[in-house]
Order: sequence, then C-alpha cells, then structure tokens
Amino acid sequence: MNCRRVMLVDDHPLFREGLKALVQQTGHYVVTAEAGSCAEALALARQMTQDPAQTPEARPEIAIVDISLPDGSGTELLRELQQHLPGLRVVVVSMHCKIEFVSESFRAGAGAYVLKESSAESLAQALAAVCRNEQYLDSAVSPKVLQKLMEFSNRRAMISDSPYARLTKREQQIFRLLAEGVHPSEIATTLFISRKTVDNHRANIMSKLGLASTIELVRYAARLGVVDLEA
Repeated sequence: MNCRRVMLVDDHPLFREGLKALVQQTGHYVVTAEAGSCAEALALARQMTQDPAQTPEARPEIAIVDISLPDGSGTELLRELQQHLPGLRVVVVSMHCKIEFVSESFRAGAGAYVLKESSAESLAQALAAVCRNEQYLDSAVSPKVLQKLMEFSNRRAMISDSPYARLTKREQQIFRLLAEGVHPSEIATTLFISRKTVDNHRANIMSKLGLASTIELVRYAARLGVVDLEA
C-alpha cells in the first residue's frame, strides 16, 4: 500500500511532533508538510499549487488540523485549504467537544473529528475513514453532541430556505460571532478588520434579516441552529 501524504497544522511544536510520530508509525501515512498557523498553512497550500516544481502527485492528500489557531478561524482555514487543494481530506484534532466546534468543522468540510485526549487508535480510525471517503466522529464526544449532529441535516435545510442564506460568507461569520455573544471589538481583532467594518456588517445583517435588537438576533440564530444555547 502506498503511503498517504499528510499535512499537519497545529501551533504547538511538541504536540505536532508527537502527532507526526503517531501518524507515521502506522506505516500507511507520511507527513510531507507542517504548519503552525493559518498563515503558514495557506502559504504552503499556495506554494504547492503555484510552484511548477510542486507536482500534484506531491501534494498532501490529508490534512490534520487543530481549529484553535492563534491567527484566525480554523474552520475558515479548512474551507480555504480545500479551495487550494481540491480533494483534500480533513481530520480535525481538537481539545473542544462542544457542539459549535464539532458541527462547524463538518460544515467547513472536515471528514473526521477527533479529541486530543483520545487514543492513537481513534486517530488511526479517523484517517482510515476519510481515506474511504467516510465520516468519523470520535466516540469520546458526548451523546448530547451526537444527538445535535443528527439534527444537522434538518437545520441545513432550514438555513438554506431562510434569509440567512442570503447573507454573504463574511456576514454569516459575523452573525454567528454576534449570536455567541462576542463583543464587536473582539470580532474586529479576531477577523483583522476595523470596528467600523464590524458595525457596518452588523447593520447590514440586521437589515437583511429584519431584526431590531441583539436579543432578536440571538433568538433567530438559536431557532436556525446556527448556535446552540444549551451546549
């Protein structure tokens, strides 16, 4: 069996080294690229597609990504990596087991979600699943989260038929952050945009959705399932 090429994205070098050892000791995978941030990962992906010396056969087939990165949204990174590297399969390895992290990862294109506290066997099963084009969810994730994920297809249908679907991707991102109670100044810092830009997006969101207050925005988000108030 040929070894599958793997890219690792995690901001902790020691954890990344341990992960690399676990991945390669299976004998089925070889780590060919590593990054410690969103910027580094995207720079590598661009280099792989723009450098004539980088053939498609040398590009990673699987990315193992921690979505809690210091310089941006890990879930947005998943989308961008898959745009640069079509066919890339993604395994998320995270310390978070709350519904918003799990569901947003799958929405962003992840094929598997594994908790950092889990065993090496869980990681091996996740890698094998994405290689078969199947989805994998760590058994350590709580039953409550599993139940919420079972409702995901119904929520997607509701979202696609709602005014929410007419928001731009950036507006949807800011909408979710506002609904989760993140202060506009913090949103500006996280997304590397100005506070005024956040306020302008917020005004557009409220207008498009016909909402008059933050309370109405949160209720609307909960009704759609974009955020989960009970998790």
